[in-house]
Amino acid sequence: MEANPLPTGHAAETGTVHLVGAGPGDPDLLTLRAARLVMNARLIVHDGLVDPAILAMARPGARMISVAKSRSRHTMKQEAINALLVQEALAGNDVVRLKGGDPFVFGRGGEEAEACRAAGVPVEVVPGISSALGASAAAQIPLTHRDHASIVSFVAGQCKGLADQDWSGLAGKGRTLVIFMGLATAAQISEKLIADGLTPDVPAAVIENATRADMRVLRAPLAGLADLVRDEQVQSPALIVIGAVTAEPDNTIRALASDAAALEALQ
Repeated sequence: MEANPLPTGHAAETGTVHLVGAGPGDPDLLTLRAARLVMNARLIVHDGLVDPAILAMARPGARMISVAKSRSRHTMKQEAINALLVQEALAGNDVVRLKGGDPFVFGRGGEEAEACRAAGVPVEVVPGISSALGASAAAQIPLTHRDHASIVSFVAGQCKGLADQDWSGLAGKGRTLVIFMGLATAAQISEKLIADGLTPDVPAAVIENATRADMRVLRAPLAGLADLVRDEQVQSPALIVIGAVTAEPDNTIRALASDAAALEALQ
């Protein structure tokens, strides 16, 4: 894509690239800084996971460039996205680079920031609520819990050489494992974790369209994770959470009630 031409004899003042986290989906969960940038932007380069309601906040006439990615189809390769951001900024345009969740958590924001700095382009990073935190909170799944988990790990389910990754110790007693981009590899993930020592009945949850009106929270034992994703036709954006914290809320309530009764008996 060519940059906007400049009048002859006028030098462009380099624009700034704002790497902005759009949060887990709901526009109300944008930071104030992110909302202001979106509403005032003249150019927004956005991912496919950014909710349309957030894009609708942009000013009339703002240029929108989608660089949506999926497992089987990329609108634009990452190197081309980096080049686009640099090109637009060097042409004098401020760029709002809008990403789902937080730009530095599996968002490749680090790569884009490096490309901009290498070209002498100023970069601002605007944190967003990570999808892991936003999705689990919306589903009322606490990633940490005094009785169940004091360690949380984040992994990417689409990483190259998944079978060769060492995930031992990331999930199990006292731990919560959060998996981004794991729908297509749910079967391999389940098999891998069980082979690494997890029991097949470890509880797991899939959170689809977190914080949005059509959000779904689906649960199954680890061994049934792939069947759940297939049978329920789960679509991206979705997050997989594995660990005791994903047990049905009723079970947690009953456990807390039991603990309260035990304490009362001791008094």
